[in-house]
Amino acid sequence: MANYNFDRFTVLVVDENSYMRSLMTMALKALGIGTVKTAKDGGDAIDLLRLMEQNPMKAGMLSVDIVFSAWDMSPVDGMMLLRWIRRHKESPDRFIPFVMVTGHAEPDNIREMRDMGVTEVLAMPFSVNGVASRLLQVVDRPRQFVHTSDYFGPDRRRQNIPSGLPERRVLTDDHPQVEIVYD
Repeated sequence: MANYNFDRFTVLVVDENSYMRSLMTMALKALGIGTVKTAKDGGDAIDLLRLMEQNPMKAGMLSVDIVFSAWDMSPVDGMMLLRWIRRHKESPDRFIPFVMVTGHAEPDNIREMRDMGVTEVLAMPFSVNGVASRLLQVVDRPRQFVHTSDYFGPDRRRQNIPSGLPERRVLTDDHPQVEIVYD
C-alpha cells in the first residue's frame, strides 16, 4: 500500500455498533484514508448523503468515495441503504463503491447483496489486511456498471474468460433494456 496515496479519499462508515465503527475508522486511517465520516445506521447515512448534496460545508465533505456499511442494523439496514444509493432518485451518486461488512457471509446472502448492487463484501471478523484488500479491489479493478429493468450496479462478472459464445450483454431488438452504463 506504500505506492498509494489515499489522503484525499472520503469514506463513509455505517454501523450501529460504536466499537465496530471505531475499529473500521482506525483501520481506514491506518491505510492512509484522509477523511472518514461515520453514521450509526442507514437512515443517518442517507441523511448525511442528502446533507452533503445540499450543503457540503455543513456535511463536512464534498463527496463520498467509498461506503463501508454493516448489513445488520436497525431501523435502516445496509441492504436498504444500498438500495437507496443504487435506485433512489435523490441518491447523490449511484456509482459509489459500496462494501458490505457482514458476519452473515453465507452464499445465499452474498447472492442477495450482489443482486442488490454491492461492489464488495467484507466478512467479519475483519482485519486491516481484509479492509485493504477490498479497498484495493475497488481502486485497482473497477467494474463497469450495468442497467437492466431489474438491476443497477457493478457488473457481476469479475473475470473476462472467453466462453466461445456470442456476447449477450449488448443492446438488441430482443433486449433493448440492457445497457452498459460505463466501461
